[in-house]
Amino acid sequence: MRKAILFCLFITMILLNTLMAEPVGKALVGGQLIDGYGAKPIADSVVLIEGERVVAVGRRGGVDIPEGYQRISMEGRTILPGLWEMHAHLMLVGHTDYEHWDREYPHRLADEIMPAAAEQLLLAGVTTARDLGASLEDSISVKERLKSGELAGPRLFVSGPFIQPEPYPGTERFRWGVDSPADARRKVSRLAKAGVDVIKLVDQDLMSLEEARAVVDTAHAHGLPVVAHAHRPDEIRLGLELGVDNFEHTGLALAPEYPDDIIRQLRERTATGRVHGGPLYWTPTVEGIWNYASLRDDPEAFMHPDCWKRGLKADTIADIEASIQHPDRLDYYQLHPLRQRTVKRKVSQLRESGVILLVGTDSGIPLKFHCESTWNEMAFFVEVMDIPIMETIQAASYWPARMMGVLDQWGTIAPGQYADIIAVDGDLMDNIRLLQDVEWVMKGGIVYKRDGEPVEARFPAR
Repeated sequence: MRKAILFCLFITMILLNTLMAEPVGKALVGGQLIDGYGAKPIADSVVLIEGERVVAVGRRGGVDIPEGYQRISMEGRTILPGLWEMHAHLMLVGHTDYEHWDREYPHRLADEIMPAAAEQLLLAGVTTARDLGASLEDSISVKERLKSGELAGPRLFVSGPFIQPEPYPGTERFRWGVDSPADARRKVSRLAKAGVDVIKLVDQDLMSLEEARAVVDTAHAHGLPVVAHAHRPDEIRLGLELGVDNFEHTGLALAPEYPDDIIRQLRERTATGRVHGGPLYWTPTVEGIWNYASLRDDPEAFMHPDCWKRGLKADTIADIEASIQHPDRLDYYQLHPLRQRTVKRKVSQLRESGVILLVGTDSGIPLKFHCESTWNEMAFFVEVMDIPIMETIQAASYWPARMMGVLDQWGTIAPGQYADIIAVDGDLMDNIRLLQDVEWVMKGGIVYKRDGEPVEARFPAR
């Protein structure tokens, strides 16, 4: 009798261990799959994931699901690579007074503001972001804590401080001036050794040619791409001469279009393609210009009531709320209604010139919240510029990964890639705006959002 009882206990323990064991892998079953390569979506798909990586992709019936896999139904959903946000500012979260923010919040950036921005981006479906401008210490700290899992958020590529002729008063922590070619080489090398992923160049047309060349050449010598502002014609002209890899913004104030000589130079540069080291990339950051007048006139239609508050302290939220009470009175945006009429022409010129457009938004600047900016930019691409949805998705997945040199790891859903995958309810190929409500978010095989709700256990307490 005793032996029978012991045998039953033994069998029970085996069954319990089997039930409690972690699944061998995950199988996403039944969704419409957009894999990032630009081909027709795969209906009734299967994606197999083990640990952090994708191990197989195909149609149901063509991919065997091994025993022990957790099956996750994706029926009725579109699944696609996690989005890239190529121009974020994690040190900013929508407050409209820069001078006040830069004075009052430096001590909160690494422990409150930037982690909150990271969570907001991830829950919006952004699994990788490029943070273009913050103090070096804060940038590296947040990047490393995201990598280790101490914080939850996108994979982060950082520039650290801007490089420019002279920092604006009060911005010295995150803007570094250079006063000679030697100083430029020294500061870029310091950033490279600290572990940044990209160099951000601003006001290069106000530097001497030798200083600007030293920035770009030193960055390239360290294997780092250079992104440069494109607000003024001479910033673009000089950037092309120096070999800048990626221009940011549309700029040119109220000018109706880019000058002929710039378009000619862009066409010449894009014609060289791989011979020159690859495509020329451009992040136009336009939806804020396009949507400002509508936001001004109907703020409630554009400001999600809760998503931008996640991770922020009560007094921070109150401060931001007070700053955005009158979006119509912001000097920062008074030119935007006039600039709006120039945007379609400029983006058309860029696209026709052969540059590769990337999705980036200046997320974090006044009234531009991390939880909303990326999908709004993608909606602008599709609805205003008539850029095909598939091309727009690649501008937020495949091409950013290609530009940053990590296409073998991220940017698509394919065997060997990190399992950075998001899903929306419905057919995304019919409606890009489904991205405003990302239902499911996975990064590195870990699910952070399920059925539209954060998986709170995955977000470390701060």
